[in-house]
Amino acid sequence: MQDNKLNIPLDHIQDGLSLEVVGNNSNPLFYYTDAQYNGEAPYQIMEGRFYHYRFSKKEYCFEPSEVVEPSPFSSSEGRLTPNIYTGTLELNIFKSFDIEVGSVGIEVQSVKASYREDYRFMLEAITDKCTDLLMQANSPVSHNFEADFSNENEGTIYQRFAFIKSIINSDEFKESIYRIITFPSTTWMEELETTDSRKIRRFKNSELRQLINRNPRAKLPLNHPLSKRGLNSMPTRIETTRKIDTVDTPENRFIKHALQTYLKLCSTIISNIKTGTRLFKEVEALSENIENQLSHSFFQEISRPHTLKLNSPVLQRKEGYREVLRSWLMFDLAAKLVWKGGEDVYKANKRDVATLYEYWLFFTLLDMISEIFDIKGKETSQLIKKTNDGLGLQLRQGRHTALKGVYKSGTRNLNIKFSFNRTFSGKKKFPKSGSWTKSMRPDYTLSIWPEEINEDQAENEELIVHLHFDAKYKIEKLIEIIDAENIGSNEDLLSSEKKEERKGKYKNADLFKMHTYKDAIRRTGGAYVLYPGEEKLTEKGFHELIPGLGAFPVRPNKTDNGTSDLKVFILDVLDHFLNRASQRENMAFRTFDIHKKKPNNLKESIPEAYGKNRNFIPDETFVLIGGYKSLAHLEWIEETGLYNFRMDSERGSIILDQQTVSAKYLLIHTFNEIVSGKLFKINSRGPKVYSGTRLHQLGYPFKDSGKGKNYLVVEIAPVEDEEFKNLDWKFSKLKNYKRGRESFKPFTSTLTELMNTINS
Repeated sequence: MQDNKLNIPLDHIQDGLSLEVVGNNSNPLFYYTDAQYNGEAPYQIMEGRFYHYRFSKKEYCFEPSEVVEPSPFSSSEGRLTPNIYTGTLELNIFKSFDIEVGSVGIEVQSVKASYREDYRFMLEAITDKCTDLLMQANSPVSHNFEADFSNENEGTIYQRFAFIKSIINSDEFKESIYRIITFPSTTWMEELETTDSRKIRRFKNSELRQLINRNPRAKLPLNHPLSKRGLNSMPTRIETTRKIDTVDTPENRFIKHALQTYLKLCSTIISNIKTGTRLFKEVEALSENIENQLSHSFFQEISRPHTLKLNSPVLQRKEGYREVLRSWLMFDLAAKLVWKGGEDVYKANKRDVATLYEYWLFFTLLDMISEIFDIKGKETSQLIKKTNDGLGLQLRQGRHTALKGVYKSGTRNLNIKFSFNRTFSGKKKFPKSGSWTKSMRPDYTLSIWPEEINEDQAENEELIVHLHFDAKYKIEKLIEIIDAENIGSNEDLLSSEKKEERKGKYKNADLFKMHTYKDAIRRTGGAYVLYPGEEKLTEKGFHELIPGLGAFPVRPNKTDNGTSDLKVFILDVLDHFLNRASQRENMAFRTFDIHKKKPNNLKESIPEAYGKNRNFIPDETFVLIGGYKSLAHLEWIEETGLYNFRMDSERGSIILDQQTVSAKYLLIHTFNEIVSGKLFKINSRGPKVYSGTRLHQLGYPFKDSGKGKNYLVVEIAPVEDEEFKNLDWKFSKLKNYKRGRESFKPFTSTLTELMNTINS
């Protein structure tokens, strides 16, 4: 029942005392009659909202806390602000400020309408997965531990009980019990009865003996066949046996034993916890449920078991029985399981569905990733480890859990690592893994790199890619985190967001976090939101799938959890990794190549790199330095716009390498010069081969350019860039310059190096 006002009676503290809680249409209140069945307090408010409260008597008050803010005018009234807390809020009540007189429970609902069903389903799913893991890891320590609830704190007990409850309270278990009662396994058994001896058609040995000895007897006629054989009388009634159909079978005894074991566990827990707590109410409700099942007439006919025949074909195969057998095995293991991370979900009467969603997503993603990649059993079995107090699930917020695998294809094998709560430190220096600034911790990270190298080398050489995913349970629609069409202008949206931020509400914080991961964590290929909705979003950074941002729906649902879109995306990412000519591969190499050495320093004026000149990068712009032999040679160069290099193996010949072929400028000098200002732009796309005869025809001033010799020739023109005019360069400072007889030998330099030799 929804209302704007709740009046909570507190007669257990003092007659006539009550607590009034007031909300409005935006902050509704609820009262549920079925709350105890769900382990909840009947009076309920919603997370993230605020409510006003007031005691009916002014001498009573709440203790101030993060949730309770008393009024400055009266301590008996104030405001409740549960923020992100969900679960039963146990508020201690004081009289005259310092005398604690009791408490009141108020349930804080999740903003998600389906949180009850989601909570139950996710807990069942995690229990089911943990049982599978336990069965893998439990063989060497299967009977070393028994849960001792008398020596545990309430948080640990609740954690264990939550697993057990999810097994027993599941629809599958209830349906199994109904199936067994409706279509039970039966057997024939013999029952003794006393009957008229004349009705017996065929006598057994035991009945034949009674013909001689049993009383009372009746005399037989003389013509009776038995009289002729010397038997003068026979008993009037004989004790015989008959076969009847019974449900008192070993298999049904096991079912009854299992239910009684569950009931005994509930009694043990109740005797070791505080009355009135969430756990007490939940255990009490479960006990009532089990007692109702055991009170069925079916179980009244069944005796106690002498032995448990767990290898019975009926228990292992018959519908209903096999599910209960599995639940019993799960129950036995779950009672031994210690999950420290469960405290994030259950501690202090919390019911943190958002955190449970994060844990559930881990197992859901693990199942999906295991289908795609080769993740060995020993990797997943490490999630369950032997601890001092039982078998521990090694999954907890803030603690790094990583599983490794391999993806094999015909052309490329890849290593993968699936991490939960991995911290990317802000303290590690480039090129090591980590964050550029403060430490970051995404919920899940999928890292991919070539199989032939280890992870550290992949980080150092820019060969690894990280994909980050964050769980956002409270998002239902993408419109909550991205701009939608037909909802107003961007200016209106931004203005609205600014107002919300000033109120402390950060509607786009989830999307901003994805941008933060992408930009802050080194070698991030993408960052994505996982939420229980319907729509997907993938935004590409450039022309390819990654780098990118987006959101994928993953719902707590048994039939369709929505991971199909996410699985297709991961497969597309793998297909992208098989493309060795992708832009991402090129960018990764460029990043590695640029950052592997310290940067050069160039502060001189050079042409700007834009438009057709966009690829004008000083470190990748090469200059040829060559000689001219005489004034006549220089005049020929300037008149023809050609410059030639020798191609033979003698001294002075040019070395053809990538830098020479791709050179964009030519600086020429004559003998004994170490400074030159004669800079030309190379217009040809590369050197061309000219014969000596062809050069002679063009007026080349040297007679040795005759037949049998070939030259490399580039087409040149005076530089027109203002930044290069009226400059002289002391090229003898260049690292490739050779002194002495080889000073005339042509060589190359980068524009950066050349500009740092300007002769002032």
